Amino acid sequence: MKEVIEKQMMPDSRKILTVENLSNRYEGQPLLQDISFSLMQGEILCLLGPSGSGKTTLLRLLAGLEKEETGSIIFCGREIKDVPPHKRNFGMMFQEYALFPHKTVQQNVAFGLEMQHCPSHELSRRVETVLKMVGLSGLEHRKIDELSGGERQRVALARSLAPEPQLLLLDEPLGSLDRALRDRLTGEIRTILKSLAVTAVFVTHDQAEAFSIADKVAILHHGSLQQLDTPEKLYRTPINATVARFLGFQNLVKGTVDSNSAFQSSLGALALVEQMVQPGKKTTLLIRPEGARLASCSTDETDDIQIAGIITGRQFQGSTYKLTLQVKELSLTFDLPIDPAPPNIGQSIELLLNPSAILLISS
Repeated sequence: MKEVIEKQMMPDSRKILTVENLSNRYEGQPLLQDISFSLMQGEILCLLGPSGSGKTTLLRLLAGLEKEETGSIIFCGREIKDVPPHKRNFGMMFQEYALFPHKTVQQNVAFGLEMQHCPSHELSRRVETVLKMVGLSGLEHRKIDELSGGERQRVALARSLAPEPQLLLLDEPLGSLDRALRDRLTGEIRTILKSLAVTAVFVTHDQAEAFSIADKVAILHHGSLQQLDTPEKLYRTPINATVARFLGFQNLVKGTVDSNSAFQSSLGALALVEQMVQPGKKTTLLIRPEGARLASCSTDETDDIQIAGIITGRQFQGSTYKLTLQVKELSLTFDLPIDPAPPNIGQSIELLLNPSAILLISS
């Protein structure tokens, strides 16, 4: 297996998976609508979206557990629509893990290899290798009910990796774990997958989890692919208000761009010279919460935009204060540094907005 791992770690820019115009219905209702994307060898894609957005349906279509209505799934240059699940050589890992409680850790990890009739000497080497990789060496003979939640998650990951799948599909694998453990394991999973150059599709509804593990994130909403991008680009430039709201952005201001390229709204006229939008077009202004600072802290002349309001909410969050302020009829929320401390509730405040944290997006 060492030779296989070394081979997999070599740089590879091949497009391994292409999904084209994939659609699916259930009882006449669309579950997925014209989904198209591609993945390169070794990339990790996170499918992110609320419950009912189509994430798990898309994963099951990739696995062959459900049939697409229209569209195609091309893997390694081959259409796999008619390839049964057990012949696709895809690994799957679910939230429930589906481990065998009556078997040991070693026996659980070996199960998939036994189904492939792997020779015993090769089976032993692979099991030993993946257990070491996921940090479970020495626990080979433990029963599943003797393990912690995090250890069970590692067993499930090791079992899915042991057969050396061409594509790994993970459906909310960390959903049953507490926040602290999930935060730690997302980093570990990414490190393991990257060390093996495993191409993976990871389903989650947790933004932090997706951003921690993914090379690319696909936002699904009502069965439609809204945006696919790197985590940083997705956060900095959400394509529309639907994506922005799902990412937790609250400062969305509706308005119109005038003939002078200024954004006209209840905030007044804001000059956004670097963002080209057709005059007269209705659009939405996104102001990211980290893009503000107290005007009293600035001594230099800048291009920052100044706004003033009354503080209606003030919450200490450790590294920041979460402030809610009323600006005319708008309620806006910002994350400000703890030093200097902002005014108290009911007091007026003036803020400077960094232009890089302001973006015009589709409504």
